Amino acid sequence: MGVRPTTSDPTPRDEPVEGLLRRLAPQVLGALVRRHGDFDACEDAVQEALVAAAARWPTTGVPDHPAAWLRVVATRRLVDHQRSATARRRREELVAPTEAVDLADVGALRADDTLELLLLCCDPVLSPAAQMALTLRAVGGLTTAEIAAAFLVPEATMAQRISRAKATLRERGVARRRTGEVPRLAVALHVLYLVFNEGYAATGAAEHQRRELAGEAIRLTRELHRLVPDDPEVTGLLALMLLTDARHAARTAPDGALVPLAEQDRSRWDAAAIGEGVALLEGALAQGRVGPYQLQAAIAAVHDTAPTFEDTDWAEILGLYRLLERVAPSPVVTLNHAVAAARVEGPRAGMALLERAVADGRLAEHHRAHAVRAHLHELAGDRAAAAAAYREAARRAPSPAERRHLEREAARLGA
Repeated sequence: MGVRPTTSDPTPRDEPVEGLLRRLAPQVLGALVRRHGDFDACEDAVQEALVAAAARWPTTGVPDHPAAWLRVVATRRLVDHQRSATARRRREELVAPTEAVDLADVGALRADDTLELLLLCCDPVLSPAAQMALTLRAVGGLTTAEIAAAFLVPEATMAQRISRAKATLRERGVARRRTGEVPRLAVALHVLYLVFNEGYAATGAAEHQRRELAGEAIRLTRELHRLVPDDPEVTGLLALMLLTDARHAARTAPDGALVPLAEQDRSRWDAAAIGEGVALLEGALAQGRVGPYQLQAAIAAVHDTAPTFEDTDWAEILGLYRLLERVAPSPVVTLNHAVAAARVEGPRAGMALLERAVADGRLAEHHRAHAVRAHLHELAGDRAAAAAAYREAARRAPSPAERRHLEREAARLGA
């Protein structure tokens, strides 16, 4: 598993300054943290460099080596802060380097700095919530207010969460890890997966989808794939996100109502995203090292390439879920396996798998378990039991959109 090297700092001439700064910020921050180790101080210095660039570049033009420019300014700010406690009062000074950029002054920029920053934010010593927050703040470039809004918590609460995460990393020291180290990379993939899921099906939000979160997860996973192009699970995760997100326009009605897969207008699915996702998946599978993200992407691809819901190859999906249960067993996988089994082998087979899933305990009270139970009862022709299960699922649903959908399902059965 390698990282593509780069010795240049190419910048499209027509790229907006705001987008350029957003793209370069994690690379510059990763480079500073790699060299100096103080996450908080490095982040402050990079923010000051970004402020300077935002004020200067629209007037003077983007320099030939913008990442190096930012690195020089940020390093100078960092040195200033380290030398004098009064330097913080000069935070708003927009002093830019006038001499030619000398990369030797600050150390060479590396293509894997963004990846190292991502791996640092995903240190297993941090809780999953802290990993997600710090990743979105440091790597994604979202403000604390934006992250707080995405996860429906007060801004002060999110600020404390991020501060505690950075303090934890500072206390244990910046771990010097080999770029692409498998255990840490697996955590990073899981964090990006969780961020995407929260954006695709938001928990507790008035809107069922949070496009900014899903989009940011895809952007960061694209960057990770660019840096680690030979890892099939990185490729598989990007494929999974694209294949799943391709349906987002058809998932809700104009009034915000949830539209189930069987009823979606497939002409509204993003054909380009589906094509890219399928191509990525085929490339990953060809490497012969199949993992859970590739298998989930394969399931999504079967759904996405079926012309209609009735044309879905449920037998293939069932086989993929059986393989996924062997590779990465979990109650959620078993729950989805139950739906596929019911389609192929009948509701009794699905119900047996459902009972196995809820016996684990982690899903016993989850709304999705009750929703699947309702679906299986309906397939079996027991409308009263299905309606009761739909009502129970609605009572437990975390988002208003899901709650309303499940209540409508119960009402549809008329029991």
